[in-house]
Amino acid sequence: MQKKIKNYIDFISKQPKGFVYSDKNIKISERKKNPMPDKNSNLKQEKLDAIKKRYKNCTDCPIGSQGRTQVVFGHGNINSKIIFVGEGPGRDEDAQGIPFIGRAGQLLTRIMDASGIKRNDIYISNVVKCRPPNNRTPLPNESKICKNKILYKEIEIIKPKIICTLGSVATQEILNKPVSITKIRGQFLKLNGILILPTLHPAYLLRNPSKKKDAWEDMKKIAKKLEEF
Repeated sequence: MQKKIKNYIDFISKQPKGFVYSDKNIKISERKKNPMPDKNSNLKQEKLDAIKKRYKNCTDCPIGSQGRTQVVFGHGNINSKIIFVGEGPGRDEDAQGIPFIGRAGQLLTRIMDASGIKRNDIYISNVVKCRPPNNRTPLPNESKICKNKILYKEIEIIKPKIICTLGSVATQEILNKPVSITKIRGQFLKLNGILILPTLHPAYLLRNPSKKKDAWEDMKKIAKKLEEF
């Protein structure tokens, strides 16, 4: 009680002449310490959670019944201005349920950090949400089914300014046309009002370390563009 009285006296002594004590003063202070939840963020999360609930046991494409451990949905900052999109989950991702956490994902995180992009600030996903058997490339019908049911909805909910496609498969699936990743990487393209920047997949960089500099240059372009937003 004595401590409360002392705190009250300290509070009153710091107020300007003519100050009248009111419960509103306390409520305003409490609101500053505990801001109201962002309704837009809550709505985004509810929509993403609904997708996860609907498709957590999905078998709409062949991969769903070919030995996957779990469906690996997108993950990260739902208010991000950028979404990274890869090809599909690998072994570590299939085991833990989070995209890009294996060796390739760790390399991607280091490249982002070096260019000023923090993993906590981005949202990351894949074209297909289940690990293909033996890490094979997803078949066209598998990619089409999964991106229409989940990926496009993730993009619609997050509403990014930029999509960074990782590797040729993700780039072709987002642009809906065959492309050479080595020819268009590092170039900003525009699709439905969203900037698309293709870059090399981190798994490719593990096999070709000399190409890491190219990916780093691409990330720096993204970091600069994000600053403009």
